[in-house]
Amino acid sequence: MANSRRMAGIAVALTTAISLGMVGALPSTAASAPPRDRRDVQITRFLGEQRLPHRMQFAGTTVGGLSGIDRDPRTDTWYFISDDRWRYNPARFYTGRLDIDRATGEFTGVSVTGVSTLLRPDSTPYPGYGQPESADPETIRFDRRSGRLLWGHEGDRPDANNPTIPVSDLFVRRIDREGRHLGELPLPRNLRMTTTTSGPRRNFGFEGLALTPRTVAAIAEGPRYEDGEPPTVEHGAPARITVWSRAGRLLGQYAYPIDPLPAAPVPQGGHSDSGVSEILAIDDHRYLALERSWIEGVDYRVKLYEIDLRGATNVLGRYSLLTRRPYRAVSKRLVADLSSVRPPVQNLESLAWGPRLDTGECTLVIGSDDNFDSREVTQFLAFAARGC
Repeated sequence: MANSRRMAGIAVALTTAISLGMVGALPSTAASAPPRDRRDVQITRFLGEQRLPHRMQFAGTTVGGLSGIDRDPRTDTWYFISDDRWRYNPARFYTGRLDIDRATGEFTGVSVTGVSTLLRPDSTPYPGYGQPESADPETIRFDRRSGRLLWGHEGDRPDANNPTIPVSDLFVRRIDREGRHLGELPLPRNLRMTTTTSGPRRNFGFEGLALTPRTVAAIAEGPRYEDGEPPTVEHGAPARITVWSRAGRLLGQYAYPIDPLPAAPVPQGGHSDSGVSEILAIDDHRYLALERSWIEGVDYRVKLYEIDLRGATNVLGRYSLLTRRPYRAVSKRLVADLSSVRPPVQNLESLAWGPRLDTGECTLVIGSDDNFDSREVTQFLAFAARGC
């Protein structure tokens, strides 16, 4: 059900990226790096690429827009969430398999095995785009403790270009493996959507979700209005990581410093969209983070970072991050610049751990959202790594 192909030069590109080591100095508001952890994540080799056909049909649905992936290690079942807002079918997630040989690490196939509709608390599907309570699913995690799932909705609101869109608060909700609603985490007041220039911007709600042994974390893709302008080539921007206990108690919020745009749009003044598209837990305080930019005339640029919340300031109670009151952002370490892979980097939005190999290496899978656009692909990249 997928094409098998290797990407020439990817191993060389990643080796070059890894050799860069630490990124340059962060802004003065960023945390000083904690003591170097001997278990820093390092990508050791590329294992392969697999793709699903464009707009593949499965069980009466159109497969695409896969914005989050995760794996049940007990059954080797993979979960893929689609951000389709009933353009084709109701909000949903798929189950499937990724074929990764534990002995050799070779990545040989991907398949879809099931589909489930995401259900509201009243057991009905979420309405379509532009309607109240429409869902924009962007991330999904399997909870190995409960055997259930969590997923994140980016939220929506009107803006100058979309004045009739109804307000829909972002959320993280629990579901069973059939998509039935089981509960919701409390949303911080500073992340509530509004109809004014306050709170999260449109398309800058929850984009990434992570489970650690003790906590749940979700990251907004970009800055709130009160926290600054979106990234440009001249400056970066802070995004907020919200952390809850496993029981759902709100614990804190931390600033993630998004990089400045890696290139200027073409033509000058053209469009760009840059932020964090996914996070993945390494342990209770460290995560991997995908920073993904789309720049008009340039295409996609993506970097993979390891971040650490230790030493960062809890900014949950801060209305704005633009005041003169200092704070420490989370620390960042570059793991790989994925922008230099060939063929051109895709709209990478998913991160998940795969099976551990016989060599002791873990596997890291990075997936793309094709936006249901024939110029893009649904792609899965597998890597071997250590320190995870």
